[in-house]
Amino acid sequence: MISAHAIIDANAQIGENVTIGAYSVIGANVSIGEGTVIAPHVVIKGPTSIGKHNRIYQFSSIGEDPQDKKYAAEITRLEIGDRNIIREYCSLHRGTVQDHSVTHIGSDNLFMAYTHVAHDCIIGDHVIMANGASLAGHVRLNSHAILGGFTLVHQFTQIGQYSFAAMGSAITQDIPPFVMVGGKPTSPHGINSVGMERNGISAEDIRLIRKAYKIIYKMNLRLEDAIDQMEDLAGDSKELSDMVSFLRNVTRGILR
Repeated sequence: MISAHAIIDANAQIGENVTIGAYSVIGANVSIGEGTVIAPHVVIKGPTSIGKHNRIYQFSSIGEDPQDKKYAAEITRLEIGDRNIIREYCSLHRGTVQDHSVTHIGSDNLFMAYTHVAHDCIIGDHVIMANGASLAGHVRLNSHAILGGFTLVHQFTQIGQYSFAAMGSAITQDIPPFVMVGGKPTSPHGINSVGMERNGISAEDIRLIRKAYKIIYKMNLRLEDAIDQMEDLAGDSKELSDMVSFLRNVTRGILR
């Protein structure tokens, strides 16, 4: 299941039932988990750990040096979880010592062709990045978020769970959980109720999140005052409590 034309460093660790296609290059300090499929012409540089049952398509570049002028060949890492799909020409880079020295990607994500994950990004689970979407360094992309094609995300930005960015969005400030954004200039456009329904979030929680959206975006309040009102509204709702927690920890302000 490993092509005779693949180049695999002696210090790479290859799990059981791994497929590696012709002319792929697996570098030193790379570990690949059970059942992962590496297509032909993939380059993986270490230190990189890849979990189980991932699928990496041809011409992807995984674990390359960060595109950061401060990078000086320090030992940094890329960590990838399980069951991710990484399509053609994706580039996923390692971290830098200026952050936590690691780029971390969770499980069950879909990276469509030509997507880019820069150094020190933290990505949750069940994320979708459509063709050409790109993350600058130090971005946090939380679980179940969806980025439309050619969405660009500014460095140090946080994107909340279940948020949705339409095609061509330019995201320069934090996006709260459950919020949809799009247009030129990019601005909020309601909540991602369809995504929440598909993932089993209750009708009552969706009602509360819709009310929270109005508090943030329709009442012309300072963010601090909006958060206080949302906290009173949250009650036992985990989803709304998560939204409040996110807003209390924004790094670049929120897109409004």
